[in-house]
Amino acid sequence: MYRNARPLDLARWRYNLEDGATDDVLSALSAYQNPDGGFGHALEPDCWNPHSSPIQTWSATEVIHELRDIPADHPIIQGILRWMESGVDFDGRIWSGSVPTNNDYPHAPWWGYSASSEPAREPKAVDYNPTAALAGFGLRYARRGSNVWTKCEEIAKAAVNKLLADESMNDDHTSACYLRLLDDIETAGVEGIVLMEAFRGQITALVSNQVSTNTKAWISDYVCRPSRFANTPDSPYYPCIAELAKYECEFIEMTLPKEGVWDINWQWADYPAEWAISRNWWRGSQAVNNMLYLRNFGRLEL
Repeated sequence: MYRNARPLDLARWRYNLEDGATDDVLSALSAYQNPDGGFGHALEPDCWNPHSSPIQTWSATEVIHELRDIPADHPIIQGILRWMESGVDFDGRIWSGSVPTNNDYPHAPWWGYSASSEPAREPKAVDYNPTAALAGFGLRYARRGSNVWTKCEEIAKAAVNKLLADESMNDDHTSACYLRLLDDIETAGVEGIVLMEAFRGQITALVSNQVSTNTKAWISDYVCRPSRFANTPDSPYYPCIAELAKYECEFIEMTLPKEGVWDINWQWADYPAEWAISRNWWRGSQAVNNMLYLRNFGRLEL
């Protein structure tokens, strides 16, 4: 990690595993923030776009969630809220998953922009990745009743209504964004804005159905493992995937190479030189995530 990881992931490693400082993580994270408050510059390593975009700004919110007790008035958080309020890459319902300027820089195929990247017109086809998670962030950190908070409240209501009406939703990335929204609604103490009991029930069903039970496929295929939804036994979703979650500890341990860290089981179709760099960035990020999982399940002595 000290030789190969990005400063951000090394700071995360030290914060979580070596008594490192919160401010070191935030300082490293701030390097990716633009003057408009959004994030770019390959914070999400599969997209090298330096301009602010929803998916990279969402990536920043995930780092913030990993930290503890960051005040809402912190400049990084206020910058994100300012970007959210601006309306950039927002069509009135959702933030775009991909933006046109992605095509000007090295990127994974799934972040390329085309006509199909435009937000769907039919409500049933609207994808709330990463919008649901961004809305949760706004509800958690924005001043209640402010413009951005009200905007996020409306998004949350629409997102939850769609989820409850759409039994075909089966993308685990989108489900993870909904899970983040649920957690942020509870943390913010605004459960009354949506049908919480039904929302919790639907999230539990998604977790149960979307975690891959084919553990052999975990090695080579890009499939959903328990850690996407529950990275601690204290998670409310742990009971419904408990055996698979326990096994993931064994899986992480037995797939660690004798030298180095865990490799990545996906790749880009183009930009081979840049992919080699991004692959290494991902390996550092994944190393932190795997070690946190093992720690949370009592498999590490620190």
